[in-house]
Amino acid sequence: MSDTANQQDLSDEDLAAAWGAETDAADGLPVQAERVLNQAEIDSLLGFDDGPAGGEHRSGMQRIISSGLVSYERLPMLEIVFDRLVRIMSTSLRNFTSDNVEVGIDNIISLRFGDYLNSIPLPAMLAVFKAEEWDNYGLMVVDSAMIYSIVDVLLGGRRGTAAMRIEGRPYTTIERTLVERLIMVVLQDLSVGFDPLCPVTFRFERLEVNPRFATISRLSNAAILARMRVDMEDRGGRLELLLPYATLEPVRELLLQQFMGEKFGRDSIWETHLAEELWNTEIDLEVVLDEQTMKLSEMIALKPGSQIVLSGGVGSTVQLRCGTTPLFEGRVGRRKNRVAVRIERELPRPAPSDR
Repeated sequence: MSDTANQQDLSDEDLAAAWGAETDAADGLPVQAERVLNQAEIDSLLGFDDGPAGGEHRSGMQRIISSGLVSYERLPMLEIVFDRLVRIMSTSLRNFTSDNVEVGIDNIISLRFGDYLNSIPLPAMLAVFKAEEWDNYGLMVVDSAMIYSIVDVLLGGRRGTAAMRIEGRPYTTIERTLVERLIMVVLQDLSVGFDPLCPVTFRFERLEVNPRFATISRLSNAAILARMRVDMEDRGGRLELLLPYATLEPVRELLLQQFMGEKFGRDSIWETHLAEELWNTEIDLEVVLDEQTMKLSEMIALKPGSQIVLSGGVGSTVQLRCGTTPLFEGRVGRRKNRVAVRIERELPRPAPSDR
């Protein structure tokens, strides 16, 4: 009797399992064992892979995440500065490494400073530099591949061989010194890149390997990031330049230009024409012999033939005005049967607040 009951229980469990599987299949759910996603699949799902970061081919999840971000204003002249930097760096790095170097820019994006710190691929070297004239800071990140490539090239590594990478160890003093020399070259080129727009000096401050020690701005502040790739035949790596919007604030008006030398709200041709026409403008000068304060009743009592005694005597000074603006001071006289005024001195212009 007990064996029969056990068989009945087993058959009921089998039926329940089969029924659950059929229900999942009917609902369109895949019937398979649970699988844990690896990090690469999670990054691909969230859109944090190394694909285009300029908004192209983003997954739906990435679009949802990015929808809450603040849209930052575009700075056209900054793109031109970075293009100029790439051309200058191609020449200076060839002289620096005595090798064939090609520098290209991947993209220029706007993001929050905290988001960038969390996305820096480690190990890497983070160079903090200061813009002297703007009194603020920027960040340059040299990735691991670029570090080992520049060390290999500067220490005489043979061409056609990939740079040796030894991960999981701190960078040596020699490696840090060689990377600092590279950073000096790039910062000098960045200053030259800004020269047509405004003179600025970028001074190297310190080199860090921990992103927490390279915090130069609030994590929620906006920043602009330029990703550059450096190819040296079979070697190379990436350089990333990050400039907070607060750093660029002193030259924001210049960076908003559509082309070099653009004048906001101004037209040089119209200004020249206006200046030429002003020289030919006729104005009326009034000679003020005297000013008196009178009661309204006295003004009403004035009739033809009434006399007003002036306080100024013979040879006293008078003012020449244009409207309500005093321009000159002089003396009244006569020249060829005409009343004339000889200008003796120019009166100071009143301040705008005094008018």
